Amino acid sequence: MIKPLLFLLTLGLLAMSAAKPTRVVFFGDSITQAGVNPGGYIDRLRKMIPADQFELIGAGIGGNKIYDLFLRMDEDVLAKQPDVVVVWVGVNDVWHKASYGTGTDPDKFMKFYEAVVKKLKAANARVILCTPATIGEKTDFSNQQDGDLNQYSQLIRDLAKRQNLPLVDLRKAFLDYNLKNNPENKEKGVLTTDRVHLNEAGNQLVAEQMKAVLMNAGK
Repeated sequence: MIKPLLFLLTLGLLAMSAAKPTRVVFFGDSITQAGVNPGGYIDRLRKMIPADQFELIGAGIGGNKIYDLFLRMDEDVLAKQPDVVVVWVGVNDVWHKASYGTGTDPDKFMKFYEAVVKKLKAANARVILCTPATIGEKTDFSNQQDGDLNQYSQLIRDLAKRQNLPLVDLRKAFLDYNLKNNPENKEKGVLTTDRVHLNEAGNQLVAEQMKAVLMNAGK
């Protein structure tokens, strides 16, 4: 009688384990910090994917750059024991170079980014990378930081390819959307409120892009 009982208990534990939702931590800056607010992209995602399959947690702090993420990773991400971590960073690393002279040079950006990914993977978290979306929505590449954003986005794409990691290419998605929906070449107001932070359409677009990758990551 003992062996059948142990077998049934094991089956029960496996069933409980299988039913546990995939815990996803969104790791980033003010865009992610706002994503948990009503109408934010994380809030929208919660309504778009099965609640019994995913637990979505925001871990965004305004003004963060890649090295900020590295420094607070233990407390803000790893302590939550995530199954999946979505890393969305880069806007401040680029933006602050011109605005405050405190951005992150490409080589340092990649060193810290690779260190973040390495540590997350060592904790057995599946890692999803995102390219930085936009600093200005003009479609003729006349936004001041377009060159840097394109460079940093390509670095992230290359990293995702090298390490066989899922990628949410928000840079491409935003450019494609604006080419179709911004005929007046506005610098803001199409997907953003201020050239960077998301409006309703921007949050919806990001949620849709995230959903497509997350549904695969949760399998």
